[in-house]
Amino acid sequence: MQWRGRRGSRNIEDRRSLSGGAVGGIGGVGLVAVLLIGWVLGIDVTPLLQGGAPGGGGQQTELTREDEEAAQFVSVTLADTEEVWAELFRTQVGETYQPATMVLFKDVTQSPCGGASGASGPFYCPSDKKAYLDTSFFVTMSQRLGAGGDFAAAYVVAHEIAHHVQNELGILGQANSMRQQSNEEQSNAISVRIELQADCYAGIWARSADARFGSLEPGDMEEALNAARQIGDDTLQRNAGRVPAPHTFTHGTSAQRQRWFAQGFESGDLRSCDTFSANRL
Repeated sequence: MQWRGRRGSRNIEDRRSLSGGAVGGIGGVGLVAVLLIGWVLGIDVTPLLQGGAPGGGGQQTELTREDEEAAQFVSVTLADTEEVWAELFRTQVGETYQPATMVLFKDVTQSPCGGASGASGPFYCPSDKKAYLDTSFFVTMSQRLGAGGDFAAAYVVAHEIAHHVQNELGILGQANSMRQQSNEEQSNAISVRIELQADCYAGIWARSADARFGSLEPGDMEEALNAARQIGDDTLQRNAGRVPAPHTFTHGTSAQRQRWFAQGFESGDLRSCDTFSANRL
């Protein structure tokens, strides 16, 4: 992926200089996410469940060269999403795009949606319109999930910003309201459609970013599709030694995630990403 030498985003909130303090109050979906992903990835989440942060609350954290490189990469990728979605909102929606803020942290931090940790992975919080990312997740993707490469990392950023796009379009609020009125299995099924649409929007971003910046290099699409495959619910459960249980899926199968990312990339059209009306995911 060609990313060096381009502008970075001003919408970065860098919390990495502090370890983040305690994460007391993790509960509900946040607790399930920490337990499940920590278990799948083989990460010890005991300090989080005990309400303590690794290394102690509020301590200064030393940033490595790799940390700074990752932050620069995220900043440029975020800036790319801002330019792409501003244009797409103008041409396809007829509205002005209001960009999200990306919060960078190390180990743990807090959000209105609950405690954030490296164990729980990147996520978007609609309450404050911020995406949260511990850039060490890129290392986890590469070393533990088999999803390495800079464009695989860009796919992760684009996916979280796609949730912000859903929020700006009013889709995320409506879908989450439906989830609150549903039983667990139905709620999971709605979550899958939310996530697959975000994959599709990430594909639209990839197409537009390549057209606008010439950012894609040979092998980049394969990196993104491989990342989509490696973080499919069925693959994660199978790799954790479990028999895939479709009623528990919240993000979609590997094949579904790949298909919807490719759908967005091939079409470049927001209308092609209507997972909520699709008979086949």
